[in-house]
Amino acid sequence: MVALVLPRLISFEGPVRRSMSVAERNAAALRSAYWLVMISGFVEPVVYLLSIGIGVGGLVGDLTLPSGAVVDYAAFVAPAMLASAAMSGALAEATFNFFGKMKYMRLYEGMLATPVRPFEIALGELAWAMVRGSLYSAAFLVVMVALDLTTVGRALLAFPAAVLVGFAFGSLGMAFSTFMRSWQDFDLMGSAQFALFLFSGTFVPAESYHPALRWLVEVTPLYRAVDLIRGISIGTDEVLGGLIDVGYLLLVTAAGLVIAGRRMTTLLCK
Repeated sequence: MVALVLPRLISFEGPVRRSMSVAERNAAALRSAYWLVMISGFVEPVVYLLSIGIGVGGLVGDLTLPSGAVVDYAAFVAPAMLASAAMSGALAEATFNFFGKMKYMRLYEGMLATPVRPFEIALGELAWAMVRGSLYSAAFLVVMVALDLTTVGRALLAFPAAVLVGFAFGSLGMAFSTFMRSWQDFDLMGSAQFALFLFSGTFVPAESYHPALRWLVEVTPLYRAVDLIRGISIGTDEVLGGLIDVGYLLLVTAAGLVIAGRRMTTLLCK
C-alpha cells in the first residue's frame, strides 16, 4: 500500500505540498485495526465526562466561577475533557507513532532521499496528528451539544480552538520525541500527561489551588487550552484572557515545530 503513495512524493509543488504528501502517506497506510485505537481515545474522555462531570456533578451541584458566573458542574468539566481529548489524540500520533517511524522503521530516512526536508516531514506528521485530534474534538462536541452542555453556535466556535490545542500538543510531542532514546522514556511523558490532566483546572477552578501552586498550574499548556475552550463553551466572554491563551498556544506550536525540525535534521542528516 505504501508503494502506491511513493509516486505522489515525486510530484513536488513547494514545501506545503511536500508536507501534505507525508500526511497522505499516513492516510494510505491505514489499517482497519487502527480505527479501534482511535475510538478508544474518544471513549475515555466521554467516560470521564459521564462519571465525574455528571455523576459526581450531581453531588457537587452548581459551581461559581471567579467571574461570578454560575454553571452546572458537568458544563464546567466538559470543556476540559474536550481539551484533554484534543491533547491525547495529537500526542498519540506525534509521540509513539512518530518515534517508531523515526527510530525503528527508519521511514524518514527514505523520505529524505527525495526533496522532502526534515521540517516538512515534521509539518506533515503534525497535520496528520491533527486529523486524529480533530476527529476526537468534533465527536466530543457532538456529545456536549446532545447533553445540552453547550450550544451549537458555541460548539462551532470551540472546534477551531480545539484544533489549535491539538496543533500545540502535537508539535510539543514531536519535539520531545526527538530526545527520547527508547520506549521506556515515554513512561515519563505519560506521567507528565496524566499530571496535566489532573491539575490543569480540569475538575476545579485554578483559584482553588494554593497560591504558591496556582502560578505553576496557569503556565501549563493544558490549563491555557482548558481556559480557552471553557471560555468559549460556557461564554465567559473574557476577550483578553482568550487572546492570551491563543497567543500562548501559537507560540508553543511554533517552538515545537522549530525544535522538532532542527532535531530531525541533526538525527537524520548525519
